[in-house]
Amino acid sequence: MLTSADYTFTMATARKLNFVLYSDDSTTRSAIKSALGSKVSPELGEHEIREFATADALRLYVDGIKPDSERPIDLFILDGEAAPEGGMGVARQLKDEVFNCPPVLLIVARKEDAWLAAWSRAEASVMHPVDPFTLANTVADLIRAKSVVVR
Repeated sequence: MLTSADYTFTMATARKLNFVLYSDDSTTRSAIKSALGSKVSPELGEHEIREFATADALRLYVDGIKPDSERPIDLFILDGEAAPEGGMGVARQLKDEVFNCPPVLLIVARKEDAWLAAWSRAEASVMHPVDPFTLANTVADLIRAKSVVVR
């Protein structure tokens, strides 16, 4: 049986976290960037957001990252309403094709879209328009969960 003593949190404070944001809508990207600010939580340190307006550009970026990169992707934030390729389909493809795929957060238009987010294998979803507190807390929770190491 594991106890809390068996867990060590390894927060990425030595480098900026690397978030990848995909939406075809520049106002959506701007709203998400504004909601996240420069830090989502004091213990997580600062982050950098790389924006992509097309799924093709996102895939080229992901394909170009080496497994031992100093700038690994820590989180994907994908717009479920993006067109012509929606974030849900992109999320599913990332989960199928990227080894040890980072967590995926989907921005969805309706509460009823949660089942589609689950189908896409996203770890979490938030509703659009984004609430800054909900978004920041969800992102922080995903990063913390990714950073837990079992001894």
